[in-house]
Amino acid sequence: MRAPISIIIPTLNAAPNLGPLLASLGEGLAAGLITEVIFSDGGSTDGIDQVADIAGAVLINGPPGRGVQLAAGAKIAKGRWLLFLHADSELAEGWVEVVQRHLEQGQAPAYFRLVFDAQGLAPRIVAGWANLRSRIFNLPYGDQGLLISGPDYDAVGGYPELPLMEDVAMARALGNLQGIDVAIHTSAVRYQKQGWVRRGARNLWTLARYFAGVDPEKLARAYRR
Repeated sequence: MRAPISIIIPTLNAAPNLGPLLASLGEGLAAGLITEVIFSDGGSTDGIDQVADIAGAVLINGPPGRGVQLAAGAKIAKGRWLLFLHADSELAEGWVEVVQRHLEQGQAPAYFRLVFDAQGLAPRIVAGWANLRSRIFNLPYGDQGLLISGPDYDAVGGYPELPLMEDVAMARALGNLQGIDVAIHTSAVRYQKQGWVRRGARNLWTLARYFAGVDPEKLARAYRR
């Protein structure tokens, strides 16, 4: 029987950051849980093709944009389940056993418990808010991962090809998501560069504007600035 999960990772000059994620996926490969790893690339110039060769990953190329890249990766995936992960994330040791139990006991789309790879009070507060938001509002972000069955993915029309907020749009379409009690460690670099309060406030403001109906193209331009 084919391993059940296709891993889909959007990349854009992310090769230097992929090591921890790929190492954490080794547990799933050894357990026969992962059928393939797909890099959906948006025009990298950092040797991502060499990383894909070494990792045994499938590499596809297309226009940049996380929603576009996620949709492209899902389109070629062979697994019965799809696990979407960011390139700068890493699954905690022991994730395979918990995910296998989820596949056996439930069919709900699921996400992981966010932890930043940084010490201090601010990272714990921001991660705590993200996990609380996910539980109360069914609104995880992409850096918490998304594990979803092929039929559920198809039923909501797949990832919308948005330049920003594709993860929020997907979560709202799915409606009912389940938290998996496994940590997913994600990079704190952007928060450390911009400041935890400033970055957190910016994310909340962007989310509020999205809910208010502002065009995602306009939001993406402001976000990049």
